[in-house]
Amino acid sequence: MANRILIVDDAAFMRMMIRDILTKNGFEVVGEAQDGAQAVEKFKELRPDLVTMDITMPEMDGIAALKEIKKMDANARVIMCSAMGQQAMVIDAIQAGAKDFIVKPFASDRVIEAINKTLGL
Repeated sequence: MANRILIVDDAAFMRMMIRDILTKNGFEVVGEAQDGAQAVEKFKELRPDLVTMDITMPEMDGIAALKEIKKMDANARVIMCSAMGQQAMVIDAIQAGAKDFIVKPFASDRVIEAINKTLGL
């Protein structure tokens, strides 16, 4: 069975890029969210195997959403996505329970490597 992934990013273009990389590599994208609040709701509803989470978003940022998701499911697997120059936020995200992070612009092999490692594939 394909691993089910939720994509969270406020930029539709970024969600499309990640969706493209994942589907080409045999993963099932079960949902998308454009902010942290939506991400928490979608996580609750869909229970994906993994979440790719942008750090900076309106409404609720990725780190706040990560903390909410971890409260619901301590074993939730979340990979943070950040732009260059967000190192401090990446450290906060890892401390909050993120399993890995990928840097934009995405290199598809790095995305797949992070996902496979996080899922233990």
